[in-house]
Amino acid sequence: MRYKGIIFDLDGVLCSTDEYHYLAWKALAERLGIPFDREKNRRLRGISRQESLNILLEGSGISCTEERKKALAEEKNAMYRQMLARMSPADLSRRVKTTLEELRKRGLKLAVGSSSKNTAFILERVGLGSFFDAVADGSCIRHAKPDPEVFLMAADRLGLAPRECLVVEDAPAGVQAAAAGGFDCAAIGDAGELPGAAGYLKELPDLLQYLE
Repeated sequence: MRYKGIIFDLDGVLCSTDEYHYLAWKALAERLGIPFDREKNRRLRGISRQESLNILLEGSGISCTEERKKALAEEKNAMYRQMLARMSPADLSRRVKTTLEELRKRGLKLAVGSSSKNTAFILERVGLGSFFDAVADGSCIRHAKPDPEVFLMAADRLGLAPRECLVVEDAPAGVQAAAAGGFDCAAIGDAGELPGAAGYLKELPDLLQYLE
């Protein structure tokens, strides 16, 4: 096979927590008196919590110290984690689970590369806590996507070179990060409209045919 490992983004690829992100950011925006809609929320996909907060505050006229920004980001995260606590294995699509199991049968090493600091918590909630060979996330990197650090770390933990791994992403920042790190990237959804992806998937099970 061309690839020895697959590195998955988490949100929007393995499971969907986009709505929880949107509701938590919207609640924070409303408390601060800042307009926030789904269009602006789309700009937050795939980037760090702190960068997302900076976008939220754009044009608001609100001036914050770094300490205040950190507190606001933590406030949003607390609301988000309350929502995540409702998740269970039922939130993992059967088709996603079957795809992961088939990839494992084919002898591929599997990893998660996500900017989210809640990655381990989400994987536990949906029943994938010990499934992957490696996990790299926002809790162990210094630079969020589109920097390639998280994918490079995931590949290193798999014991593979970037050229031996395929990244699966749904966010523009993730596709950019994969390209910057020397990875091929199979893009799903909106990310599939961007240059830089090696291929496009309508949904995750299409990955099985893509790899043949």
